This record gives sequence, structure tokens and C-alpha cells, in this order.
Amino acid sequence: MNTYTRGIRNAFRNLIRTFSIVFILGLSVGLSIAMLVAHQTVSKKIASIKANVGNNVIISPAGVNGFQGGGNPLTNTQANQVSKLAHVSSAVETISDRFNNTNSNLVSAIDAGSLGRRFNSNPNSNFSGNLNFTPPVNALGTNSANAISSLATRNGETVSLTSGALFNGNSTDDVAIIGSSLASKNNLKVGSTFTAYNTSIKVVGIYTASTSFANNQVLMPLATLQNLSTQQGQLTEIILTVDSISNVDSVTNVVKNVLGSAADVTNSAQQAQNSITPLQNIQSISVISLIAATVSGGVIIFLTMVMIVRERRREIGVLKAIGASNAKVMEQFVTEATTLTFMGALVGMVVGFLSSNSITTLLANNSSSSSSMANRGFGGGGGRFLGGIRNNLSNLHAVVGWNVLLYGLLIALVIAVIGSALASMFIARIKPAEVMRVE
Repeated sequence: MNTYTRGIRNAFRNLIRTFSIVFILGLSVGLSIAMLVAHQTVSKKIASIKANVGNNVIISPAGVNGFQGGGNPLTNTQANQVSKLAHVSSAVETISDRFNNTNSNLVSAIDAGSLGRRFNSNPNSNFSGNLNFTPPVNALGTNSANAISSLATRNGETVSLTSGALFNGNSTDDVAIIGSSLASKNNLKVGSTFTAYNTSIKVVGIYTASTSFANNQVLMPLATLQNLSTQQGQLTEIILTVDSISNVDSVTNVVKNVLGSAADVTNSAQQAQNSITPLQNIQSISVISLIAATVSGGVIIFLTMVMIVRERRREIGVLKAIGASNAKVMEQFVTEATTLTFMGALVGMVVGFLSSNSITTLLANNSSSSSSMANRGFGGGGGRFLGGIRNNLSNLHAVVGWNVLLYGLLIALVIAVIGSALASMFIARIKPAEVMRVE
């Protein structure tokens, strides 16, 4: 019987111990695989975010990012100033307004619910709620050549035109594109009209978006909404497109100098970094956990082999007495350790496969809890620009590929080699004469 066969058979000499070791090693290898999957999943998500970061600078009125918004509006004059800066290729200007039962015949497609009534009640009524409150319809005026794209960029939505056509953003016509939910609620279709500020507005297009809030909005040409709402020359947001990512930071700084304290200026790269930071925390946790799990597995197999070597001192002494070299004896014990570790790896692959997604989600939730409030925008402005990105931590889906399983086997092999090689050093110290004399 050669050393390899003997080593494999020895792995099953004590079934209870074998089961215990395989189970513990399986947990160690499984955690290593789960952490490796988490690291790869987050790395891909970070790369995806960075690849989708646009060359944009977002300008909002100073203080607009509050619960209900605030600050004084920007102006067309300020927009003209910043749009002429070096490296600025285009500027999208927007104005926001609200249609309610006092200035429009549109009925909101969103029910107020208890939250809407609570937030719009009289403070002196102990927030019992305004039972007659009806949510307003948000209106957005834009000079963008593609109003749908403007809405998608502004709110981080998935938006598509389902019927009709786009309007000219520089137009002064009384036209609008409305969300599908709002259209359905008010029985409107392309060619229909509704009233706003005593003016008949023609519906030229209907779009659908990924959220109920976006589907309850109205898009209009910038000048049209400015004139209807008596906000001539006023703006609530300016989005600059810069000619290169490398120039985004410099343009941001120049815009801050030009507009001073009148505006809050951010850029897409800064906002993306706010979303990437929690993901990077997950990366760090996964790397540390991967190292810890691998080392733990090595320690487990090391201690196990030390115990086995001590138990088999007489056997080792006999083998060496009949001519077996230290290398041959070590080979036998390394084979035994590798057999145990390989079985543990098989168990670990199953554990890692089943737990990867749950562990990744748990890490994501814990890492994002401290930053979730910072990513919520209530009043508008730049905080909404990458609204879709802030959901990255809630949609991390771990995928266990063959490459990960191969890495898992490699980790198991490293554990076996480290643990058994260190333990095998004790074999060289065993002298046959001393063992036989003691026995």
C-alpha cells in the first residue's frame, strides 16, 4: 500500500472526528467563497457605476435640498453665464411647479394616504391629518431637446415615450407630455387637452416611468411653464454637460466661483462616489473576512494534524524504523490532510453557493444604513440627479460562477498545504528508538 492510499484511508479512521473536521472546514471554505463572491459582485457594481457616470455638473438653488425645498430660484441670466464657460458643451434648464385644484383641472393619480395627510396637516392639530388633502401634480418645464431624457436624468428613472411625440424645448406652445398614470386618471390621450392657469394645454405625448411618482408628472417647454406660473426668467435647476470627464472638476470649481453662495453645485462623479463609498466598505469587509476564513481553516487543519501526529507517534516510529523517510511519512499525512480539506471544500462549495446572496445582501444593508438618509432627496435639486444609483446597495445579486468554485478549491488546497506542512515538521523530530522505548 503506497503512501497516498494509506493517507486517504487514514482520513476515515475516526468517522466522528472526520465528520466534525469536514463540517468545520466546510463552514470555513463556504465563508471564504461567499466573501469572494461578495467582493467580485461589488467590484462589478462599482465598475458599472463608474462606467455610467456622465460628464455633468448639477446646479441647484442654495438650500433647495430640504424636506420641502427652499432657497431662491436661479435665473436665465445665470444659466447663460455658466453655459458659456470653457468645456461646457450644453446646458439643460428646468423649472418646477405644482398643479392643484386651484390652478388646474388635473387630478393626481397618487392617493394622499396617511403619510400625505400627515405631512400636510395643521401642526396645531397634533398631525391628525388633513382628510381633504389631495396631492398636487408636479410639472417640469425644460429646454431640453428630449424632455423624456431630461426627466430620466433628473430623477434617475427609466422613462420611455409610449405614444405621441416630443415637443421642442425652446418652444412657447401650450403643449405637454404627461405620465401614463396621470393620463389614465384624467382620461387623457394624445390630442386631448387639460387646463392649467386658465389656459388650455394640449397633450402631445404620453410616457411611462419606473415609479408612480414619475408617472404622475407633466413635462412642458421651459418658457411655457415659466409664463403660465409667472416665474419668467426663473429656474430651479441647471444641468451642464462637460466635454470630458477630466474637465468636470475644473468646471465645477469655476461654476462655484461664478455663482457664489447663490447656488449649490455638485457633479455626477461626486454623487457617484457617495454611492460607491458604501460598496467599497463591503469590499473591505469581504477581503478581511476572506483572509480570516482562510487563516481559520489553516489553523483548524494544523491543530487537527498536530493532534493526529501526536496520537500516531508509535506508528510513525515504526514506519521510520522499517526504513520510511521523513518525506514519505510527511507525504502520507499531507495526503490525509488534503483528503479532509477536499471533502470540506465540497461541503464549503454548497454552503458558499447557498449563502452568497444572503451574505452579500446583509453586508449591503449594514453598510448602507449609515448613509441611507444622506441619499434621500425630498426637495429636489442635485440630490435627485443620480437617484437610480442610490438603489445599488439594495439590488446586489451574487452570482457563483465556475471561476469562483475553482478559487474555492484553490483556497482549500492552500489550507491543506499550510496546515499539514506545519504539522508534518513534528514528524521529523520523532526518533524511532525513543518512541519504541517509551511504548
